[in-house]
Amino acid sequence: MAIASVVKKNHYQDSLKLMQLSRKLGALPGIKKASAIMATEANLKMLGEAGLIAGVPESEGANDLIVAVDAESESKAREAIGMLDSLLVPAGASRGGAAEAVKGLDSALNVLPGANIALISVPGEYAKLEVSKAIEKGLHTFLFSDNVTLEEEIEVKRRASGRGLLVMGPGCGTAIINGTGLGFANVIERGPIGVIAAAGTGLQEVTSLISNSGSGITHAIGVGGRDLSEEVGGIMTLAALGILSRDNNTKVLLVVSKPPSKKVAERILAAIGETGKPAVVCFLGHDMRAPDDEKIKLVSTLEEAAHSALGLVNGNGKKYTPAPGKNWKRQAGKYVRAQKRGQRYLRGIFSGGTLCYEAQQILTQTLGDIYSNAPLNKKNRLKDSNVSMGNTCVDLGEEEFTVGRPHPMIDATLRSERLINEAAKPDVAVILFDVVLGYVASPDPAGDLLPAIRAAKAAARKKGRSVAYVAHVCGTERDPQGLSAQEEKLRKEGVMVFPTNALASRAAGWIAAGGRE
Repeated sequence: MAIASVVKKNHYQDSLKLMQLSRKLGALPGIKKASAIMATEANLKMLGEAGLIAGVPESEGANDLIVAVDAESESKAREAIGMLDSLLVPAGASRGGAAEAVKGLDSALNVLPGANIALISVPGEYAKLEVSKAIEKGLHTFLFSDNVTLEEEIEVKRRASGRGLLVMGPGCGTAIINGTGLGFANVIERGPIGVIAAAGTGLQEVTSLISNSGSGITHAIGVGGRDLSEEVGGIMTLAALGILSRDNNTKVLLVVSKPPSKKVAERILAAIGETGKPAVVCFLGHDMRAPDDEKIKLVSTLEEAAHSALGLVNGNGKKYTPAPGKNWKRQAGKYVRAQKRGQRYLRGIFSGGTLCYEAQQILTQTLGDIYSNAPLNKKNRLKDSNVSMGNTCVDLGEEEFTVGRPHPMIDATLRSERLINEAAKPDVAVILFDVVLGYVASPDPAGDLLPAIRAAKAAARKKGRSVAYVAHVCGTERDPQGLSAQEEKLRKEGVMVFPTNALASRAAGWIAAGGRE
């Protein structure tokens, strides 16, 4: 093992670039682990605890970039550090050198005077100030930053709402405005459905399913995971509804969120009714009765949300129901018959938080309690997120796993390690996982996982066992990675691939339950 690190003074990079840089360094030959982060006190402490720096330097500042690698040899470590400059985007490389002159919001607007959206990705403690500046300039904001306090979120959202502006976030992973993707976004066809989502991969799933089914969207507006909480009260969801209600191209509304409080839900449903437009509302796993307004359909899964919206577009209200594929039970039955005594548990290893949540609510119907680091019910929270128990679905995109390392949609290292570890346990029957495509995601997310699947299969064969692997690929054919190409890579490796996360979850649950419905 060889550790090497370097500090680049006053070289701030936003979190999206840091994740991509960490992935690129980690993919270099001989590199076991790589981390590119800003040299905040907390980040430096984390690097020290992870053994990626020998000691915590006292002189570094929050605007300094620190890169650390763990390599097979000192020469490999030095080679990786030596490539850092070539991996960083050179100053002035974009827009004909104009980037070099951009030092803040004012100079950015001088370069792009017609811009009306600011993408903000700074440490959470500075986010409120930058959002406030954007609001004063009359800009909508896409706020990728997390670690923004609840009080700050409410303050900036109220201020923006009063000026007819959106604050998409905080922690907003994706949005698609006028066909342009922001953050983790897929390439989606244009069409008549307007989407509002307080769920990042929930937005990606429904828009991809809509696009893959032959329709499309006007806009997909992310509002941040807390927007529909009791405290925030749906400020941005209501603002987004106002915008889409006035958009003549938006014929159908689709709202996606985890279950809000009853009070907030009633407020949102009333506002939807006032638009006069047909709508589908997906409060994942809700236990609410259907609204009195016949134009509003209340559903509980992402799959049903997308295909109910398609039904409304077609004008007959009949949803399109995706098929799981021919003979899937025949293939799944082979795994059931091959199970050894004691093989009875499912392990879900997710990069998408909303996909993990949807999987849990579906699996609960077949398998009972599902444990998780982000559970449906607090009583089923894992004591240690690194240690599964019973039937478990873990969201590796949660902040506890992403501090100082790239998101699992970018870097498959942590998921690969978890997959091998879970498949090696004698009581595990099935591994369920997602693969998420899009602009910011890994260039080959399915391919990144194949070495781990092969290693896990080989280890199981040596012990006379077999484990079923079930997956869903969230994305479209027009994504840089290509949906069918990614699905085919998995199928060639013996993975059962399904067109929706819900179908994959049902199939995985059926296998884990020994073929029982």
